[in-house]
Amino acid sequence: MNNTNTRRIGKAIVGISLSLLVSMSGNILLTSESAHAASTATAASSTAANRIIASGKTFLGTPYKFGAKTGVTRSFDCSSFTQYLYKKVGVRIPRSSRDQSKAGKYVSKSKLKAGDLVFSDTNRDGVINHVSIYIGNGKLLHTYRVGIGVTISTFKGSTWDRTYVTARRVL
Repeated sequence: MNNTNTRRIGKAIVGISLSLLVSMSGNILLTSESAHAASTATAASSTAANRIIASGKTFLGTPYKFGAKTGVTRSFDCSSFTQYLYKKVGVRIPRSSRDQSKAGKYVSKSKLKAGDLVFSDTNRDGVINHVSIYIGNGKLLHTYRVGIGVTISTFKGSTWDRTYVTARRVL
């Protein structure tokens, strides 16, 4: 092989190598930007969940009233409570638990994260009639029944677990 052919092959190899290097570094940049965006979104939803939970806990003991007016904080029903708390962090959800159960994205019971909404059919008539906020560590923040009001309950084995229908992630 003569010197000219050797140089051409060498330049071709260098050119291909540089092209591959540039192409791969672009993918690395895109991947790291995507990972950063995903971690930022996760951190934002975690912060919103923490704010919702902290705010909700300030209402512990607030009386339950079926059909409580939206935005009124002297009493809540389950869905006015969730709607009020999520609105405080800029997330709009419908008024009724049945309609809230269609908002956001489905999440399985085994993948619940703090801030997810948990829906139950406590009447066992095929209709969602209760919403709770999963706060982590197997606990729910919610309001129900006159005399109980806003409270924290254990999820596993509870009425809300036995009558569980679905969960939604709206953050």
